[in-house]
Amino acid sequence: QVQLVESGGGLVQPGGSLRLSCAASGSTFSINTLGWYRQAPGKERELVAGITSGGITNYADSVKGRFTISRDNAKNTVYLQMNSLKPEDTGVYYCWLRSMYATDYWGKGTLVTVSS
Repeated sequence: QVQLVESGGGLVQPGGSLRLSCAASGSTFSINTLGWYRQAPGKERELVAGITSGGITNYADSVKGRFTISRDNAKNTVYLQMNSLKPEDTGVYYCWLRSMYATDYWGKGTLVTVSS
Protein backbone atom coordinates (compact mmCIF):
# COMPACT_ATOMS: atom_id res chain seq x y z
CA GLN A 1 0.00 0.00 0.00
CA VAL A 2 1.03 3.55 -0.72
CA GLN A 3 -0.26 6.73 0.85
CA LEU A 4 -0.13 10.09 -0.91
CA VAL A 5 -0.37 13.49 0.76
CA GLU A 6 -0.65 16.66 -1.31
CA SER A 7 0.17 20.21 -0.28
CA GLY A 8 0.54 23.62 -1.86
CA GLY A 9 -2.90 24.48 -3.15
CA GLY A 10 -4.59 27.79 -2.52
CA LEU A 11 -5.95 30.98 -4.02
CA VAL A 12 -3.87 32.80 -6.61
CA GLN A 13 -4.52 35.62 -9.04
CA PRO A 14 -4.46 35.05 -12.79
CA GLY A 15 -0.88 35.08 -14.02
CA GLY A 16 0.43 33.90 -10.68
CA SER A 17 2.27 30.74 -9.68
CA LEU A 18 1.81 27.85 -7.30
CA ARG A 19 3.86 24.78 -6.52
CA LEU A 20 2.14 21.56 -5.54
CA SER A 21 3.92 18.79 -3.70
CA CYS A 22 2.93 15.20 -3.09
CA ALA A 23 4.78 12.92 -0.71
CA ALA A 24 4.43 9.16 -0.94
CA SER A 25 4.83 6.78 1.97
CA GLY A 26 4.38 3.09 2.55
CA SER A 27 5.49 0.64 -0.14
CA THR A 28 7.44 3.26 -2.03
CA PHE A 29 9.73 0.66 -3.58
CA SER A 30 6.90 -0.11 -5.98
CA ILE A 31 6.54 3.42 -7.34
CA ASN A 32 6.56 3.62 -11.11
CA THR A 33 4.77 6.60 -12.62
CA LEU A 34 3.73 9.70 -10.70
CA GLY A 35 1.45 12.45 -11.84
CA TRP A 36 -1.25 14.99 -11.28
CA TYR A 37 -4.87 14.99 -12.30
CA ARG A 38 -7.36 17.76 -11.81
CA GLN A 39 -11.10 18.03 -11.68
CA ALA A 40 -12.83 21.31 -12.38
CA PRO A 41 -16.37 21.94 -11.15
CA GLY A 42 -18.83 20.05 -13.30
CA LYS A 43 -16.11 18.35 -15.35
CA GLU A 44 -14.45 14.97 -15.42
CA ARG A 45 -11.07 14.35 -13.88
CA GLU A 46 -8.28 14.88 -16.41
CA LEU A 47 -4.57 14.14 -16.52
CA VAL A 48 -2.49 17.29 -16.13
CA ALA A 49 1.03 15.85 -16.14
CA GLY A 50 2.88 12.62 -15.54
CA ILE A 51 6.46 11.52 -15.04
CA THR A 52 7.85 8.02 -15.28
CA SER A 53 10.51 6.46 -13.10
CA GLY A 54 12.93 7.23 -15.91
CA GLY A 55 12.02 10.90 -15.93
CA ILE A 56 9.92 10.93 -19.10
CA THR A 57 7.22 13.56 -18.83
CA ASN A 58 3.94 14.22 -20.55
CA TYR A 59 1.52 17.12 -20.25
CA ALA A 60 -2.00 18.03 -21.18
CA ASP A 61 -1.99 20.40 -24.15
CA SER A 62 -3.69 23.04 -22.03
CA VAL A 63 -0.74 23.30 -19.61
CA LYS A 64 2.26 22.79 -21.90
CA GLY A 65 4.77 25.57 -21.49
CA ARG A 66 3.22 26.71 -18.20
CA PHE A 67 3.42 23.70 -15.87
CA THR A 68 6.46 21.59 -15.01
CA ILE A 69 6.36 18.23 -13.28
CA SER A 70 9.38 16.86 -11.44
CA ARG A 71 10.17 14.16 -8.92
CA ASP A 72 12.67 13.57 -6.16
CA ASN A 73 13.06 9.82 -5.90
CA ALA A 74 15.10 10.07 -2.71
CA LYS A 75 12.21 11.85 -1.02
CA ASN A 76 9.46 9.92 -2.84
CA THR A 77 7.96 13.25 -3.77
CA VAL A 78 6.49 14.66 -6.95
CA TYR A 79 6.08 18.35 -7.66
CA LEU A 80 3.99 20.42 -10.02
CA GLN A 81 5.22 23.93 -10.69
CA MET A 82 2.37 25.94 -12.14
CA ASN A 83 3.10 29.29 -13.76
CA SER A 84 0.97 31.77 -15.69
CA LEU A 85 -2.12 30.38 -14.05
CA LYS A 86 -5.48 30.96 -15.66
CA PRO A 87 -8.99 30.86 -14.20
CA GLU A 88 -9.60 27.66 -16.16
CA ASP A 89 -6.84 25.99 -14.14
CA THR A 90 -9.14 26.13 -11.13
CA GLY A 91 -10.00 22.75 -9.67
CA VAL A 92 -9.06 20.05 -7.24
CA TYR A 93 -5.65 18.64 -8.04
CA TYR A 94 -5.06 14.99 -7.22
CA CYS A 95 -1.73 13.31 -6.88
CA TRP A 96 -1.60 9.97 -8.72
CA LEU A 97 0.77 7.06 -8.52
CA ARG A 98 0.92 3.89 -10.57
CA SER A 99 2.92 1.12 -9.03
CA MET A 100 5.02 -1.46 -10.84
CA TYR A 101 2.09 -3.82 -10.28
CA ALA A 102 -0.18 -1.48 -12.28
CA THR A 103 -2.11 -0.45 -9.16
CA ASP A 104 -3.29 3.14 -9.01
CA TYR A 105 -3.21 5.23 -5.85
CA TRP A 106 -4.72 8.65 -5.28
CA GLY A 107 -4.25 11.49 -2.85
CA LYS A 108 -7.23 13.25 -1.30
CA GLY A 109 -6.73 16.32 -3.45
CA THR A 110 -5.78 19.94 -2.96
CA LEU A 111 -7.87 22.87 -4.17
CA VAL A 112 -6.39 25.41 -6.56
CA THR A 113 -8.43 28.53 -7.19
CA VAL A 114 -7.32 31.07 -9.79
CA SER A 115 -9.33 34.23 -9.41
CA SER A 116 -8.93 37.96 -9.09
